[in-house]
Amino acid sequence: MKSTLKKLFLFLAFVVLTVTANAQENQKQQDSTKTEKLDKILLSATRAKDKTPVAFTNIKKEQLESINLGQDLPILLDQLPSVVTTSDAGAGVGYTGIRVRGSDATRVNVTINGIPYNDAESQGTFWVNMPDFVSSVEDIQLQRGVGTSTNGSGAFGASLNIKTLTPSKQGYATTTNAVGSFGTRKHNINIGSGLKNNFYAEGRLSNIQSDGYIDRARADLNSYYLETGFLNEKSAIKAIVFGGKEITYQSWYGTPEAVVNNDRDGIQAFIDRNFPSDEEAQNLLNSGRTYNFYTYDNEVDNYEQTHYQLHISHQFSTHFSANVSGNFTRGKGFFEQYKNNEELGEYFPNNVNASDEGDVIRRRWLDNDFYAFVYALNYTKDNLNLYFGGGYNMYKGDHFGEVIWDSFPTSIPIRSNYYFSYGDKEDFNTYAKAEYSINSNLFALLDLQYRKVNYESVGTSSDLLNINVKESYDFFNPKFGLTYTIDNYNSIYGSYAMANREPNRDDLTKNPVRPKSEQLHDFELGYKLRKTNLYTTVNLYYMDYKDQLILTGDLDDVGGPIRQNVAKSYRAGIELQAGYKVSGRFRIDANATFSQNKIKAFDYVIYDTQYDPNTFESISYAPVVEQFEDTDISFSPDVIFGSTLTYSPIKNGSIALLSKYVGKQYLDNTSSNDKSIDAYFVNNLNVSYKIQPKWIKEIGFNLLVNNLFNSEYVSNGYTYSYFYRPVGSSDAPITENFYYPQATTNFLLGMTLKF
Repeated sequence: MKSTLKKLFLFLAFVVLTVTANAQENQKQQDSTKTEKLDKILLSATRAKDKTPVAFTNIKKEQLESINLGQDLPILLDQLPSVVTTSDAGAGVGYTGIRVRGSDATRVNVTINGIPYNDAESQGTFWVNMPDFVSSVEDIQLQRGVGTSTNGSGAFGASLNIKTLTPSKQGYATTTNAVGSFGTRKHNINIGSGLKNNFYAEGRLSNIQSDGYIDRARADLNSYYLETGFLNEKSAIKAIVFGGKEITYQSWYGTPEAVVNNDRDGIQAFIDRNFPSDEEAQNLLNSGRTYNFYTYDNEVDNYEQTHYQLHISHQFSTHFSANVSGNFTRGKGFFEQYKNNEELGEYFPNNVNASDEGDVIRRRWLDNDFYAFVYALNYTKDNLNLYFGGGYNMYKGDHFGEVIWDSFPTSIPIRSNYYFSYGDKEDFNTYAKAEYSINSNLFALLDLQYRKVNYESVGTSSDLLNINVKESYDFFNPKFGLTYTIDNYNSIYGSYAMANREPNRDDLTKNPVRPKSEQLHDFELGYKLRKTNLYTTVNLYYMDYKDQLILTGDLDDVGGPIRQNVAKSYRAGIELQAGYKVSGRFRIDANATFSQNKIKAFDYVIYDTQYDPNTFESISYAPVVEQFEDTDISFSPDVIFGSTLTYSPIKNGSIALLSKYVGKQYLDNTSSNDKSIDAYFVNNLNVSYKIQPKWIKEIGFNLLVNNLFNSEYVSNGYTYSYFYRPVGSSDAPITENFYYPQATTNFLLGMTLKF
């Protein structure tokens, strides 16, 4: 990997230096017009505009520069409305997550330059595979609700639309180096040629490392971004290659509640219930809130992903333009695990010595390819914009496991595969969209999409169960809305959108009852006020779900959690945003979300194991079902608040206080206070200063102090309950809560040089 990156860097550096040496100043204005055309055509069908009747927020690269010091993209978006973020390792590097309006990453539609990015099978987004990607981003648009999503999986909470860098008019080179708490460090270099004779080239190399706040939760992340293109007055071609390789020590298990709370009696009770080894018990007793279940040296996630994109845009006439984009993504990697006291039959059930016991080191692999083709045709005349577009995506993924070491008495070949399955998914969509200014005040949107999904899985799972699945789905997703401009400062809007979403791989392969697809009816009503020094937005939303898939406590054949459809559920709330420039030195920005997130009714399942009190042998194992009504949806706080106070005491210098409040969250859907995350309030301090000496274009200094007041809080977790009781006993169920503690006060300090 490193040698490949070096070769790519040297090649790109040669191209950049050659082209930069011949740059011509008289092309600046012409080149600027070309780049604006490229971006407008490329994203015209997927981006919300000022008059689009949906709730959205734009964030530009300049707004992210001072905090882009190594943490993953979700953490950098923490201040956006209705957003809650989390980090497995506690410090924002490695595995991180984002929720919008309570919807997790599997329900947030992500596109990069219009290309779908969500994993086709799990429907999640793994930012750890693209470290430092923000350094190659021009801007990001977060659309809440269904939004204008047209490509990829259905948006059931939000759409995150990312646009990579706009070609620079002039040659440049920048480097950022940052260091901070927990051994965190970031180093990157960005170079660009500027435009010469209609051609340009740009690139980036990055390395991020961190030891993590959680014990042993280290991360070693490498990434790169290469782009070259051609522009003239009517056409634009850009070819992009970007990717990353991550080696991340696992911290997925979470920390038991008693350990987080330093409850010695609770820790001992947890030990008594779960029978850990002496070494594991000492780890529980002595680690504190930075506890990590994993202790094996190489308990890592090791994955590499490379994306190849080609975008072609052409302006055929004043009124007609089109763009075509292609993508190929190659991914391959594994996570490694040490397992003790395993039975040979758990891996090779047909072996004559299946009852043999021993320790195992295993790797679970994913080897996948993703192909995408998207297109959009745009006709614009007078007050009318017409779009016709669509896309076709194809995913092929192999899942397999291998034993790389064991201590079984029976010899087995090293790297023996013990399970294999493949998944194939095809996703086709086509849409027609119209934007029409009925008069100078009234703007209308109509968007009709048809989407077809085919999924097939064949083979055995990691639990050695057959997972043969073949399903097909047909979805119709209409959207329409109106925006009324009251005057130069005030406007109101309203919209309705329907979204449909297929179950993910686990839903289809683990659930003994085939789950239904999900459906969302999204109603939005908003008001905007925009003046020179003031902006305000108010957005009301009602998201009505049919057959939403949720965790109910039910388990599959091997004891893993599975999701079930619930007939009716909803999210309803109000989102407020405001910003006020008090003076030339002081600015206030704030947002707040107040919501209700409810499930009308569902059956909650707890499995009951009854045993003989004399022999402790299991007598029965059966589900106990309890019906709940009008409960809160898990991980959906009623209140989310964010604010940024920015003070600029000197020219090119600023100090910002970033505050975030997240209300109580429930770990499951029973609204039980015993299974919840406490509300938390966290403040970060961001200081930035830039100087422009004669020998260099700019030197920037950035300091980020996270969790300024040293709050001990958790931002994510999970829970499960079970009965384990003597026959005939009325003992209450046992509940195990696990949390992901976030780092106490920590800092990142960076310096950026721009040439």
